[in-house]
Amino acid sequence: MSFLLQMWGGGNSKGGNEQHQPTSSQTSGNVAGGDHRPDRKVSFGYSLMRGKRASMEDFYKAEFKASPYYPDTVGLFGVFDGHGGPNAADFVRQTLFERFVSNPNFTKDLKTALIEAFVETDSLYLDSEGAGAKDDGCTAITAVLVGQRLVVANVGDSRAVLCRAGKAKPLSEDHKPNRTDERARIEGAGGVVVWAGTWRVGGVLAVSRAFGDRLLKRYVVATPDVVIEDLDADAECVIMATDGLWDVVTNQEACNMVKDTRDAKQAAERLTNEAFSRGSNDNISCVVIRFNFNRDRVQ
Repeated sequence: MSFLLQMWGGGNSKGGNEQHQPTSSQTSGNVAGGDHRPDRKVSFGYSLMRGKRASMEDFYKAEFKASPYYPDTVGLFGVFDGHGGPNAADFVRQTLFERFVSNPNFTKDLKTALIEAFVETDSLYLDSEGAGAKDDGCTAITAVLVGQRLVVANVGDSRAVLCRAGKAKPLSEDHKPNRTDERARIEGAGGVVVWAGTWRVGGVLAVSRAFGDRLLKRYVVATPDVVIEDLDADAECVIMATDGLWDVVTNQEACNMVKDTRDAKQAAERLTNEAFSRGSNDNISCVVIRFNFNRDRVQ
């Protein structure tokens, strides 16, 4: 059994089989929805808001995919934040998980398969665009759920946070150019990190890892950091969002906002609405994955 929802695909948004055509009048209104795993132990909700930006460059994908290699459906979740245009983010949304599930390591090593899918997707995007193409890029935060094991990979400054027993636990660390290890990597490759309103690679890009960004590719890689988390009965939800949320909401504040909201769609909407009300100037996009593993607790 498979459910597929995807948003902002080349000007179209899809929820199940329903087609939507966003217009220029869609400025700050939410587009939201959700679904659940067949066993109802996991559900997800999404909310995407154009906000104060003139255009929408955020994309998401969420899917429960049946696989002959795993007893449970495999949950595939991602939030993709474009910069310099929507092309890279849309391409990654469409391509990344396809490369992941077709990777030879998918059946035995999810971490390796995910890393290789990130790198391959980046190469495919750069190759597909040609020499005269736009030099846009995107960040990505992704999560793969098999049973109660969660594999999170990130490139850039979108972020995933686990809410466990009311406490926030980061599952990713933002790739900022002034992060000690990132700065050393960039400078070791011959690049520079300079202050231009914020820390930027070459005075241009405010993230140190991303898909695309052809002109900075020597320094701005798409190799993700990966975290594996085994979820227990205290795991309440995972919040995955673009920096439009995290610029104005802390990890713990986000968990506090949704801890009593059992409906994942409502939780995602609450987060994006709150970020907008706090003055976020960016596109604001969020996926909330809600867990219901309590029935497995040993009494």
